[in-house]
Amino acid sequence: MRAGVPGLGSPYSLADLLPEVYREDPFTVRLTAGWDEVVAPVIGTLDCLDAYLDPRLAPEDLLVWLAERLGARLDEKWPVARKRAATGAALTGHRTRGTVAGVCEEVALATGCEVELADSGGVFTSRTPDAPFPEDLPDTVVVRVVARDSGNNGDGGGTEAGAADVEALVGRCLPAHVPYRAEVVHR
Repeated sequence: MRAGVPGLGSPYSLADLLPEVYREDPFTVRLTAGWDEVVAPVIGTLDCLDAYLDPRLAPEDLLVWLAERLGARLDEKWPVARKRAATGAALTGHRTRGTVAGVCEEVALATGCEVELADSGGVFTSRTPDAPFPEDLPDTVVVRVVARDSGNNGDGGGTEAGAADVEALVGRCLPAHVPYRAEVVHR
């Protein structure tokens, strides 16, 4: 996963764990020092394993690996803060995927903008059999991305919402059978 760090020492010297008779032998001390150098990255990784698996603390190069394992979609142009937020929200995003809240959260994380979603719910009930659908029932989901023109949305990345990008993003977030329309509104 990670390459060795030059000069990294082991906090647990193998020579110190040997009986006294072996610690007096120069060959054995050199041999165990070589093993200490080989084992030091493993010990360092295991000591910091919780930090590697936490999106808030993981090194940036491991953040991409962690996001892939959690199924998060990251864009290399995003600032690190947005990558960390998207990776941290990946598990809850799987639970809410395709719902109004899930679509809003995923589009908001990807664009850095506010998101408004209008959905009819696709449900119509009537006490009369074979009643026609009401005329005013919207037939598509409308996802509106509200981009602030100030140029900074608080995460250091500015607003990046483009019409083509939002269209593709909304298409990935919604279930395949749901008709939709994506809009980018500048305020």
